[in-house]
Amino acid sequence: MSVAISSFPEPSFPPPAAAFAPAAPVFQPAAPGPLLGASPAMQEVFRLIERVGPTEASVLLTGESGSGKELAAQSIHDRSQRRGRPFIAVNCGAIPAGLIEAELFGSEKGGSAGAVRGHTGVFERANGGTLLLNEVTEMPADMQTRLLRVLESRKFYRRVGADIEHSTDVRVIAATNRCPLQAVSSGRLREDLLYRLAVFPIALPPLRSRGRDVELLAEHFLVQLNAQSGTQKRFTPLARMTLRQHTWPGNVRELKNCVERAFILADQALELAPLIQDTGPPTEGAQPDRLEIRIGARIYDMERSLIEATLDHFQGNKRRAADALGCSLKTLYNKLNGYSQRECASS
Repeated sequence: MSVAISSFPEPSFPPPAAAFAPAAPVFQPAAPGPLLGASPAMQEVFRLIERVGPTEASVLLTGESGSGKELAAQSIHDRSQRRGRPFIAVNCGAIPAGLIEAELFGSEKGGSAGAVRGHTGVFERANGGTLLLNEVTEMPADMQTRLLRVLESRKFYRRVGADIEHSTDVRVIAATNRCPLQAVSSGRLREDLLYRLAVFPIALPPLRSRGRDVELLAEHFLVQLNAQSGTQKRFTPLARMTLRQHTWPGNVRELKNCVERAFILADQALELAPLIQDTGPPTEGAQPDRLEIRIGARIYDMERSLIEATLDHFQGNKRRAADALGCSLKTLYNKLNGYSQRECASS
């Protein structure tokens, strides 16, 4: 037996009065380096970067793909005493398992099959500077063991095919789009390596939780494109509404790519809605305006299902979802944060 909860009326919006919306408000965020943001979540990230940047502490950056982890690492490097030295980023998940040892630690000529010349590893190339190990949870287990030794002793045993021990002076920043505790429990990440890397953890918020930062970033990308092309293209009112309503699962990377595609296609007025990737057809038999609740379901599960369904109905727009649910925006954020913390604790 089930109870059907009907959908709520869609809030109405007045039609635009002009062909173009007024220019977006000018934000003056205290952003370090290439990062931008005026939301409270990003202001907290900036505060943490300012604190940890001048130190030598290892930093673990967490956040969804496209949320700006590499830019955050660059900002930390720029705030450090190493800023005049190399900043090198390597994606551990993009290197084949058979080549990652040579990429990290280097190899001698003839040290491995097909090695016709010597190769300098990133730990040597970044000497004196900062090394970002992106997607560190994708690193093979044996390489995690070697990495742990490097971090503890500031030495690595040898290049591939050599017996000479080298020393290195590198500040390591690691990044992952996985929950670190879940990565440990699933065997993807050594627990001792996690605690060695996460001396100072920083979580990058997803774009959907950054409020008007979406418009700030879109305007920033558009200004850059106009400057490069000598144009004065602008967003239409519908495009601005799309910016606010889309959930941006690909985060800042998706937003930047979408704005660039719209810029290329537009003569003067940028439209975004036709370029947003469809999330796919609804499940067969599903009714997007109704939610089925089983009799006897726990109140916690009912509330969570209703909140998540409401967010889906309004395409991730939290303010409109909160209005429909009859709660404050702060209450909605607290509920969502509670769900995330509960999931992480139970994993």
